[in-house]
Amino acid sequence: MHLDRGDGVQLAYTLTPGRQPTLVFLPGFMSDMAGEKATLLAAHASGLGHASLRLDYSGHGTSTGQFVHGTIGRWTQDALFLIDRLTQGPVVLAGSSMGGWIALLAARARPDRVTALVGIAAAPDFTETLMWAGLDEAARAVLLRDGLLRIPSAYGGEQIITRGLIEDGRNHLVLGGPIPITCPVRLLHGQQDPDVPWQTALQLARRLESTDVQVTLIKDAGHRLSRQGDLAVLQDLVGALLTGRPEASRKSTPA
Repeated sequence: MHLDRGDGVQLAYTLTPGRQPTLVFLPGFMSDMAGEKATLLAAHASGLGHASLRLDYSGHGTSTGQFVHGTIGRWTQDALFLIDRLTQGPVVLAGSSMGGWIALLAARARPDRVTALVGIAAAPDFTETLMWAGLDEAARAVLLRDGLLRIPSAYGGEQIITRGLIEDGRNHLVLGGPIPITCPVRLLHGQQDPDVPWQTALQLARRLESTDVQVTLIKDAGHRLSRQGDLAVLQDLVGALLTGRPEASRKSTPA
């Protein structure tokens, strides 16, 4: 399904009915709602009787719009647009990598709607602390001059960095001070993550104003957290937040 955000850009989504709270999955940078974690968590929510919303930001997946026009602010607004128009009542946000940053911004913007948040290798502030900080002077000069930089991706193909992405990202940094989010937060991170340092989860936990924050570190896991054991831990975290029962677990999801 697609929904026009008002300017001709069609945002793709999959909405599965069920009871509240609704699980909302927010994908990572250059990722989409068809990924393994997104589909697995939606199925898990359905198995528990809960509604779920998966979505593609503009320029991602099957949404229209150009990727190079996207920014953290724009993609956060895409997510909020779909949440506001397609869901009612409380929502639980699950954000992967960049989606973890967008989940924080969305929770801050909708404190009356977001009842819990899960960060999966969450990457708040990554445009500044990882992208910009990781560029040498020559690459920075090209980016500032041309407005766009293409670099090889560790996952195949190329990664596109735009000047707009970097500059807009600076308007949405969250780790420099207290983060006014008071709902329960669960942070899952692999300690062998080559892309987002696991210490980011600890820094984020310190910054959140919520007193109900738990960090789960998996010593031998990487960034994707896509092994069977990693996914089982993730299902447990999400299931417990959806149901409000600590005993909610992977056993509730059909094989």
